[in-house]
Amino acid sequence: MQKEVDDVEPGPSPSRSVDRFGFIKAEQSNSPEGIVRSRSTHEHEREERRIRKWRKMIGVGGSDWRHYVRRKPHVVKRRIRKGIPDCLRGLVWQLISGSRDLLLMNPGVYETLVIYETSSSELEIIRDISRTFPSHIFFQQRHGPGQRSLYNVLKAYSVYDRDVGYVQGMGFIAGLLLLYMSEEDAFWLIVALLKGAVHAPMEGLYQAGLPLVQQYLCQFEKLVIEQMPKLGQNFQDEMINPSIVWDVFLHEGIKVVFQVGLALLRFCHDDLVKLPFKKLLHSLRNFLEEATDPDTLLPLAFSFKVSSRLVELDKEYRKRLEGPSGSSSSKSISNSLPIMDC
Repeated sequence: MQKEVDDVEPGPSPSRSVDRFGFIKAEQSNSPEGIVRSRSTHEHEREERRIRKWRKMIGVGGSDWRHYVRRKPHVVKRRIRKGIPDCLRGLVWQLISGSRDLLLMNPGVYETLVIYETSSSELEIIRDISRTFPSHIFFQQRHGPGQRSLYNVLKAYSVYDRDVGYVQGMGFIAGLLLLYMSEEDAFWLIVALLKGAVHAPMEGLYQAGLPLVQQYLCQFEKLVIEQMPKLGQNFQDEMINPSIVWDVFLHEGIKVVFQVGLALLRFCHDDLVKLPFKKLLHSLRNFLEEATDPDTLLPLAFSFKVSSRLVELDKEYRKRLEGPSGSSSSKSISNSLPIMDC
């Protein structure tokens, strides 16, 4: 097990360049298309003004946040949808997720979990660490600070919630959070997400049988059929299950995942409705670059009003599970549930 971690490259070659988020850039040619345009003075000044507005809104260490949210919730929502300044993202994520409160209410808990507790998942976590963001400089060095922090957070959660424990996909969530905050802050944000400090709990994404995944897929399929009937029909004809934005997600909850999914399909709608199975599957795995541009995608996503419909679909889904052939326990949901029939 030790050898698997040791086999990780010690870090990127000094000649390799990285983007502003720390990921190694793909090789680019010297053609005009390969040259990244530097930010203009105007853009830089606009970003500085935006940061000042955000600092005034949240206060020192988040001291003014709750007061501002109560006083001007629509301003907060609008600014979050435009994107949180990168330098403030870690703090704001903690404030809007409720994880900062959990941290303050549980002093010393994280340290105890990391230092004094043992987890049955420790070897599995060590094995998976090198697979988490392998192209990011923070996680590439074997036994480096990135890999150690990632191990500590994942191990701590596997002890904190032994029913869920550790699941491989958790590493990417923890890794993303560690790019913006400390180990302890990242741990409590994961707790806030999975246990539902603000929005509905998401631990069902990782429980046996993946009950929440099953539910979300069912709801998304219904929304596609209702919002884009022709595309929904093509998915059914070709037997495609449409199972294919963190700032808004943490503030507004899971609904934004559905909105972004619908927006991607709407953007490519005219092409997707004509495609047969193989080409359709390829297109769903490789959306056009312009379709994933946040400036284009998010306004389209927010045009879908899905909150009330998701509540209705949630009730329908639970009623179906509690029927004669269903089960009232989310943990007993079988992988054999026919997603396309929900």
